[in-house]
Amino acid sequence: MKILFSKNSLITTLAVILILFLWEFASRSLGSSQLLPGSADTIKTFFRLISKEEFLPSLGSTVIRGLTGFGFALIISLLVGIPSGLSPSINAFFSPFLIIIRSTPVISIILLALIWFKVEQVPVFIGFLTMFPILTTNLIEGMRSVDKGLISMARVYRIKKIRIISDIYLPGTSPFLFSALLTASGFGWRAIIIGEVLSQPRFGIGSMMQQAQSYLMVAELISWTLVAVIVGFLFEQILRISQKRIISWE
Repeated sequence: MKILFSKNSLITTLAVILILFLWEFASRSLGSSQLLPGSADTIKTFFRLISKEEFLPSLGSTVIRGLTGFGFALIISLLVGIPSGLSPSINAFFSPFLIIIRSTPVISIILLALIWFKVEQVPVFIGFLTMFPILTTNLIEGMRSVDKGLISMARVYRIKKIRIISDIYLPGTSPFLFSALLTASGFGWRAIIIGEVLSQPRFGIGSMMQQAQSYLMVAELISWTLVAVIVGFLFEQILRISQKRIISWE
């Protein structure tokens, strides 16, 4: 295990070095730090950025919006997905709504949200609509994949429906749900930042990106992008750790 871990760590380190090398090569090839600053300059800008007054309020605002949208999407997905997975009729009722949400271009939703909501609410709404169909669809598929023999046996022994859901359906769907959570969180964070870029709330990573772009501060724009990547990565790791613990508990 230690050898495998060391090998994987070495490969990851080499990949990071390659990225930095390609970044520096592209910067020198363009010959303009205004278009693409070097990796060293960007890293210096990144550390200057995190010491600014607006950094923590902007980071915190985006994280709160992301968690709020994620929480709403998860709760409503459970309320819609569980009944839909249990009943084909309920699933048929909600299918058109899921198809419409999945098929509508994100930019259309954002433009409508800018009309309907306050600027601080737009990213939350966009994040919710991005994550909700992914979570719901995977939850329904997970419910359908549960062994029907176990369900029939539970009914023969007259086990209550609530226990069938909690003890058979939910453990059976947890791999599908966590896979959906990982996918939805990736799309969700990006959608929330896009919403911030277009709605321009006072604080937010997307707002700071838009401000940096307006003043052609490319190093700062890339630095805020790195902040967004780190936030998304940390959230994904939290989900993966939670998945391992919950599955081992089950």
